[in-house]
Amino acid sequence: MNTIALRGFGRLAADGVVGVSRIAEALQSAIVERIPLPPIAPQAVSGIAGLVHRSVRGTARGIGYGLDRLLQVATPAGWHGEGDHNMRRLRAIANGVLGDHLHASGNPLAIPMRLSFDGRPLDIADEPLAALPTSSAPRILLILHGLCMAPHQWHRNGHDHGAALAAEHGWLPIHVEYNSGLHVSHNASELAVLLQQLFDAWPVPVERFAILAHSMGGLVARSALHQARAAGMNWVERLDDLVFLGTPHHGAPLERLGHGVDRLLGASPFSAPFAMLGTSRSAGIIDLRRGDLLETDWCDGHARARTPVPLPAGVRCRTVAAAIHEPASKRARHWIGDGLVPLSSALGDHPESEYALKLPRNSRLVVDDAGHFDLLDDPRVYERLREWLDPRSAPKRRRRKSKA
Repeated sequence: MNTIALRGFGRLAADGVVGVSRIAEALQSAIVERIPLPPIAPQAVSGIAGLVHRSVRGTARGIGYGLDRLLQVATPAGWHGEGDHNMRRLRAIANGVLGDHLHASGNPLAIPMRLSFDGRPLDIADEPLAALPTSSAPRILLILHGLCMAPHQWHRNGHDHGAALAAEHGWLPIHVEYNSGLHVSHNASELAVLLQQLFDAWPVPVERFAILAHSMGGLVARSALHQARAAGMNWVERLDDLVFLGTPHHGAPLERLGHGVDRLLGASPFSAPFAMLGTSRSAGIIDLRRGDLLETDWCDGHARARTPVPLPAGVRCRTVAAAIHEPASKRARHWIGDGLVPLSSALGDHPESEYALKLPRNSRLVVDDAGHFDLLDDPRVYERLREWLDPRSAPKRRRRKSKA
C-alpha cells in the first residue's frame, strides 16, 4: 500500500474512532436520562463519561495527525501512487461511500475531477491537446463511470466499449474521473466548467461529440448539460449523442431502503444514536434515492419535490436497461431490473409526464439476463452502441461555425 493510501486510510481510521465515540456517548446519555437515579447521579455520570469520550477523541485525532504528517514527509514530491488498479478501485469505493467527508476533511483519498486519455491524466492547462492522436476532425467520446467506480473499470472481461468504438469507428475516448460521493449537482457543475475549458482549448474542428455514461454518470451528465445551458456555455450546442447505461433517472430502491432504515432508527431514543451510521453515507448515494440532479433538490434536505430536467433538445439520446432474469410477474421484473436499478428508472419512464424522459422505442434497449455491471461488457450492448454511434448512420447536422 502506497503512502498516499496509508495517509488517507489512517485519517479515516482516526475519524472512525471519533465517530464511534460520539455514538457511544449519545447512547449512554439516552440510557442515563431514562434510568431513575438520584438527582446528582446523571450529571456525575455524564460528566465522567464526557471526559472519557473527549479524551478518546483527542487521542485518536492526535495519533491520526501525527501519522499523517510522518507519511506526508515520506511521500516523494509529485508522486501519487496511482499505478495499482486494486488500490484505485479501493479508493473509488471509499469515495463513493464517504466522498463528501473525504472532500470536506481534506483527506488525500478524495478524488479530484479530471479528464484522462489512455490511462493518463489530461491536464488542459499544461499539456497541449495537439499532442493527442486527433484527426483533422475528431470524434470525441466522453465516458463517465458510476458510483464507487474508476475509469479503468470500463475494461471488463477483456472488453472496453470506448476502446472498441475507437478501433472500429475512430472515436477518441476521454474518461472523466470524479468523486462519486459528492452531490451529483456538485460534480456536474465541475464537469460543465471542465468541458468548456476542453472545447475552448481544442486545437482542431470536432466532427462529432458524444457522451457515454454508466449508472450515476448519466445523472452527472444530465445535470452538467442543464447547468451549462443555464450558464450560457457553448459546449452544450456541440453535443450530438448521449447514451445512458443503467442510469437511475428516477432513483434506486436500495437507497430508498436505506432512507427508511434511517427513519426507523431515529424513531427510538435508544436506536437514534445508531442512525448516525446510516446518515454517514455520502451525499452522492443519498442523491440516488430519487435521482436528484440539481442543488435545489437537496439544499433543504430533500424535502421538496425534485426539479424536472428534460433531456437536451437537439441531442440524440438513448438508454440501455437490464433485467437480471425473467420472474413470473412482469411487475416484479420491472421492479428488480438489473439488481440495482428498476427498468422503469433506467428507461426514464415515470407516471408523471413532467418527469418522464419520453424516449422513443428505437432509442431504448432492454437486455435480459444481465446485471447492472454486465452493461459494461455485454456484446448485445456493444452491438447497439456500434449502431447508434456509427458515424455513417447519423443524419447530417448543420455545420457549426465555431472551431470546435
